[in-house]
Amino acid sequence: QVQLAESGGGSVQAGGSLRLSCAASGSPFNTHCIAWFRQRPGKEREWVADIYTRVGVKYYADAVKGRFTISLDNAKNTLYLQMDSLNVDDTGLYVCAAAPSTVLSGKCTDTVDTWGRGTLVAVSS
Repeated sequence: QVQLAESGGGSVQAGGSLRLSCAASGSPFNTHCIAWFRQRPGKEREWVADIYTRVGVKYYADAVKGRFTISLDNAKNTLYLQMDSLNVDDTGLYVCAAAPSTVLSGKCTDTVDTWGRGTLVAVSS
């Protein structure tokens, strides 16, 4: 079973950038979709972006569209989230999640079942 480990979080000033990584171990990303979620202070976990690996289609939440970019490097078994023009509202715990290999279709947010522990992002004004 795949294990996911996020890295790349940290503290940054508003307007800055970070690149988060989600490395898969145990087995490669053999899944139809992988996603980033975040939990901001005092709020429920929310979906940020996802990629449907077999067709290469990517989707973004409205709050991050145009500022964040999700990408996948199959050779490195690593998912990325490039975050630009960060603002204070982007502060939170960022977690990656993957759907099981046995699931071939479906909405990513409904099918992911393997989660990493997350990496913290703190944006200051």
